[in-house]
Amino acid sequence: MPLLLSEQFSYMEWVVIPALIFIARIFDVSISTLRIMYTINERQMLASLLGFVEVLIWLVAVSQALKHLSTPAAYVAFAGGFATGTYVGMVIEKRLAAGIVLIRIITVKKDSDALVAHLRNCGYWVTVLDAIGNEGHVNVVFLPARRKELPALVEIVQKYNPNALYTIENLRFVSSLRSQLSQMQR
Repeated sequence: MPLLLSEQFSYMEWVVIPALIFIARIFDVSISTLRIMYTINERQMLASLLGFVEVLIWLVAVSQALKHLSTPAAYVAFAGGFATGTYVGMVIEKRLAAGIVLIRIITVKKDSDALVAHLRNCGYWVTVLDAIGNEGHVNVVFLPARRKELPALVEIVQKYNPNALYTIENLRFVSSLRSQLSQMQR
């Protein structure tokens, strides 16, 4: 005999509570992703605050899931919220694009002059090293930049030197002689 909505089906247990668990997990896992990002970037206060909020939300989600063990919907909501929260956290992290990166560009030696000149005219600190690659003399260009600037910088590299090889890595800290000298003069 099919379930009658009025007699045996609990809308609260099968729909409302699982939906709340799902939403809570999206929030706590998304916050966890951001907390990890800020921890890596050594933003201690923000990472700690996010950790506090994350655990509060997690406790609510877990307590509700444990109270409703009799409904498989709570299990699915808990796991689905985790998966969705992971995705949402990654999207948010990508949009925030916090931090500093080092772009390492390897280009044929004769083709790097215009690229380097353009980057310096844009105000970037550029270091160029002569090197020898598999196919002869190359220049290795080092360029620290904010991660938010990365799409524009990649576009510049592709415009000025479409055959360049470039790698990007995250940096934890950048110090410069210029900033040290300016602080000493104050």
